[in-house]
Amino acid sequence: MQRTAIYPGSFDPVTNGHIDIVERGLKIFDRIIVAILRNPSKKSLFTVEERKEMIEISLNKYSNVEVDIFDGLLVDYAKKRDAGTILRGMRAVSEFEYEFQLALMNRKLNREVQTVFLMTGLRWIFISSSIIKEAASFNGNINGMVPPIVSKKLKEKFGLISSSNE
Repeated sequence: MQRTAIYPGSFDPVTNGHIDIVERGLKIFDRIIVAILRNPSKKSLFTVEERKEMIEISLNKYSNVEVDIFDGLLVDYAKKRDAGTILRGMRAVSEFEYEFQLALMNRKLNREVQTVFLMTGLRWIFISSSIIKEAASFNGNINGMVPPIVSKKLKEKFGLISSSNE
């Protein structure tokens, strides 16, 4: 039986910290579905389709990683995709309480779905999508913190390069 995990998030945009969680998760799971939550109430820089494309390009060397878009309850999506595990990354102890509450709620909603936490690698602990977007908006050097496609797309979004430049 294949062990499938759902790695959910907004990924606005995906960072090397997210990529690290996927790569380390692949040592535990046979297959990972990176699931982008469609949340119309949240203001995002990138559309879900743009985020999906950037993640697919960033993880294209892994045949056992799929990128998908979902809405609704995560546990319902996990059941629909035959995934018994939700994979979550944590950067700091300050995130634990919120993540713990989510895991308990998901467990209450569906006892068949487990949550596994991976601590972010030390080299990525200070990176978040919000911090990356802010640095990029001021033309900060974010190379090495995000996949190359994300760096390019951020520069395009903030008008630092035209979308026709390669």
